[in-house]
Amino acid sequence: MDTGVAFLMYHELQLPGRELCQSDPGYTRYIVSASAFENQIRSLRSLGYQGIDVRQALENSSPKKVVITFDDGCETDLEVAAPVLSSLGFGATFYVTAGFLGRRGYMTEAQLRELCSRGFDVGCHSMTHPYLPDLDDAGLQREIFEAKSRLEQIMGKRVDHFSCPGGRFNKRVVHAVKRAGYRTLATSRPHLNSRSTNPFALGRIAVLCDTTEEQLATICQGGGLWKLNAQRTVLDSAKSILGNSTYERLRSLLLGTRST
Repeated sequence: MDTGVAFLMYHELQLPGRELCQSDPGYTRYIVSASAFENQIRSLRSLGYQGIDVRQALENSSPKKVVITFDDGCETDLEVAAPVLSSLGFGATFYVTAGFLGRRGYMTEAQLRELCSRGFDVGCHSMTHPYLPDLDDAGLQREIFEAKSRLEQIMGKRVDHFSCPGGRFNKRVVHAVKRAGYRTLATSRPHLNSRSTNPFALGRIAVLCDTTEEQLATICQGGGLWKLNAQRTVLDSAKSILGNSTYERLRSLLLGTRST
């Protein structure tokens, strides 16, 4: 079943009594409680998994590895995730939305530097979190090139990895990411990654609010991903026909949710 390494995709972690960065259902379905996150990571470690970052995965995709990633750059990346991961010897890549730094619930520039100083890999998740295929060339310049430059200036080190907001990308986006000097592009297409995987189409599996430890263990072995891929194919077809903006407006109207 296992044909590669699972890249797990987390977002904000929930602490009791603390307001989330956003409250709509499309966002909160991706929110894992701080206690559940710690239990999940401890469970993976007990099963013999080693948590690594994207860079390490490119160099060594041997069995019993799992890549932990976070999107957006929320404060809980530093306050919750980093201590848990460090205590268990797990690495991770944190994809930060550069323009969100300093907003309520998101890391400040100083906190980002602290996260970096703890040895964690930091990638880019755009400047303002738009759907990139909808943008013109100037928009791609801002969201891909300028976001990279800003993060590098804050941390004083290279940013090599990029993840697409909402998992949306096309050939123009991939070309821009390559030209900006990134080494990889991560999507939200649910598949494992191996040495033969295109580094500019890395798959990731979203960890949701109701994902159990047992499901996570199965995912890390590649189990059940065919179902997630079938769902993704249907969604991608709808987006292709309707366009990103129209699709999201219709989805929000009918279901009261939106993708993150």
